Amino acid sequence: MKKTDDVRPASLKRITNKTLAKKFIAEQIAALQKQIGNKKVLLALSGGVDSSVTAALLIKAIGKNLVCVHVNHGFLRKGEPEEVIRVFRKEMGAKLIYVNATNRFLKKVAKINDPEKKRKIIGGEFISVFAEEAKKQKGIEFLAQGTIYPDILESKGIKAHHNVGGLPASLKFELVEPIKFLYKDEVRVIGKELGLPDNMVYRQPFPGPGLAVRCIGAITKDRLEAVRESDAILREEFKKAKLEGKIWQYFTVVPDFKSTGITKGKRTYDWPVIIRAVNTKDAVTASCAELSFKLMQKLVQRITSEVKGVNRVLWDLTPKPSGTIEWE
Repeated sequence: MKKTDDVRPASLKRITNKTLAKKFIAEQIAALQKQIGNKKVLLALSGGVDSSVTAALLIKAIGKNLVCVHVNHGFLRKGEPEEVIRVFRKEMGAKLIYVNATNRFLKKVAKINDPEKKRKIIGGEFISVFAEEAKKQKGIEFLAQGTIYPDILESKGIKAHHNVGGLPASLKFELVEPIKFLYKDEVRVIGKELGLPDNMVYRQPFPGPGLAVRCIGAITKDRLEAVRESDAILREEFKKAKLEGKIWQYFTVVPDFKSTGITKGKRTYDWPVIIRAVNTKDAVTASCAELSFKLMQKLVQRITSEVKGVNRVLWDLTPKPSGTIEWE
């Protein structure tokens, strides 16, 4: 696999308007056509804004020579695989291969506590899945990824990202990373200019390892389900409160420890759910979002009564730095 320069070019201006977005898109389409020619590209399509913008750029550059692969590793949010299939197959007309590898990934990370090991195992398994899918296709020579610049910066001594770390030397694909020098806000400007729908462009960031890095410590199916269900409740209540698009990212975390509680007059010994809600422009720094106490009370009531194995709700008020946005 060919190594590329990971330093943002000094000539690349911050993309803040339509004019700069159009210029970037035109330059990237030309660069992609030159790099790829008439060969085929396999795209790791999560359904998030980064991979969606990457897909849109590649569709404009090479059309039907793009093959999208959506892997369900078992760490996706509630209803997400179905949504990705609907949006990309029906609305965008993309060639999409769906791979359900839930059990495969869960077995790989069983009993793994260290967050870096989890990320690298999941990243390595992603590459293995893509390599297997590529062998089923004819003429695949490139692997496209929605890597953005904060991924590269954080991978230098802070934490590994599945799309910049753990790639095997034997990988025979050449990487295609058209937005690798962009910050998240720039990616959204590009997405709007490419005509992607708002619900895709302003979708919350979601880590490659998904809920695996929000199920702190060794992953178990029941605790992973607690993360998934509490996250769905959080997103539902934020939507009702009309906070979508106003808060940059919000999610739940379930750590691997328990505390004493009382449910229906009986003692319980269950997990806490930790809520994280932050605002940022570039994901390099972040501040905590202020929530109404009424909303917080509603979340506590719903999560503790609807999510199995949970008896407390806590809030993470730590800015970045000193904390990162994700817990792992």
